[in-house]
Amino acid sequence: MTDPLNPIRQLIQQAQEQDSATGKLLEFVECRKKRLHAAIKLPEQQAAKGLADFVVRYIKHVPDFIDAIRSMAHEAGIDKDVEPLLKIASDYFMSPPSIVDPHSQLEALLDEAYLAHRLLEEVNDRFMAKSGIPLAPMDMTVANVIAHELIGEPFANELDQAVLFSAELLLNEHGFEGANISNYVNAHRERGWTEELEKWPCLVEDLSISVEFDTENSTRH
Repeated sequence: MTDPLNPIRQLIQQAQEQDSATGKLLEFVECRKKRLHAAIKLPEQQAAKGLADFVVRYIKHVPDFIDAIRSMAHEAGIDKDVEPLLKIASDYFMSPPSIVDPHSQLEALLDEAYLAHRLLEEVNDRFMAKSGIPLAPMDMTVANVIAHELIGEPFANELDQAVLFSAELLLNEHGFEGANISNYVNAHRERGWTEELEKWPCLVEDLSISVEFDTENSTRH
């Protein structure tokens, strides 16, 4: 059961309350939607609302993912291996790097959520390259592409570089080695991820927004 007093969730709630009074998020996505890559397909009706809903869900999924990974790691006995990763993801919210500019709260939290989601994605990819299975059964590719486009370049690329730096430091210091990690990898190679996927928080399965990577003649607006 997740903790409603989780400080990240408190930040998100405060930001939502602020935005309900100012409407800044809807203004932000209304401006950004005209500049999105042609591969991103928005709903024909209420496109800006769809994007705003995506931003809120994307932000809210960070503490959900942290809780899910922490629970999975505890059950597998790899808490000590995974906790440094989750601490960095949490710190992106609680102590955001100076690269994140203080704009409206939800916009700032979008940047911080992107850092956290991209860090989890990067570590997951590297773990898979090393062991043949992901650290966690998550695929944030589509959601991260949409968030990258909403944040916009070149700033989103700067956030990506910050993530790569954090991932390098993390993996140099905590390499996901040892008997417990080996047992974890072997167990999931044998039985897959059915149990975890049944309770894993999903972000994109019912999104009204899609990304068509093979869209012909896609051009940046």
